[in-house]
This record gives sequence, C-alpha cells and structure tokens, in this order.
Amino acid sequence: MSVDAADPQAWVAQSACRNADPDVLFVTGAAQKRAKVVCLGCPVRTECLSDALDNRVEFGVWGGMTERERRALLRRRPDVTSWTALLQQARAEHLAAG
Repeated sequence: MSVDAADPQAWVAQSACRNADPDVLFVTGAAQKRAKVVCLGCPVRTECLSDALDNRVEFGVWGGMTERERRALLRRRPDVTSWTALLQQARAEHLAAG
C-alpha cells in the first residue's frame, strides 16, 4: 500500500477500524491492549501509524501503538522529519529482502 499523493488520507477507507466504535480505540489502561488487537491484521497499519506520528496525535491507539508508545518513539528518534517516508522506505526494503 502506498500513500496517494492526491489524497494522503485514502488509506482510512481500508482500515480495519473504519466501522468500529471510536470509543474502542480511545481507551486507557488495560483496555489499550484490546484496542491494539484491532490493528494486528490491518492492511494500512503503517499508514495509520505514520500519520499519527507525523501529526503528533496525542490520544488513542493508532497503527497498533498507544499514545505512550508513540511519545517514547518520538523521543527516541527526534531526527525523523517524516515518519511516512521512513516507514515506506523500511517496508520497501523489507519486501525487497523477502
């Protein structure tokens, strides 16, 4: 899956959570583990995560990561200017190696 330059949010229509109750993904504590399960087989998990990271989304589970996990990742990698580009490159390298 690649991001459509004309509509960078096109991935949303393919998300595993597109018909889910938003309250399921915006939870705290142990409920976050259940929310992350929704993301496991999602075909656009990478796009979702990169969008949340690039836009510094503060709440909810996005791309299989909680807000705490995303904050920690952003702190560890302050050099990343585009998570979309980085994750797309990593996926392409993974597919080429496989």
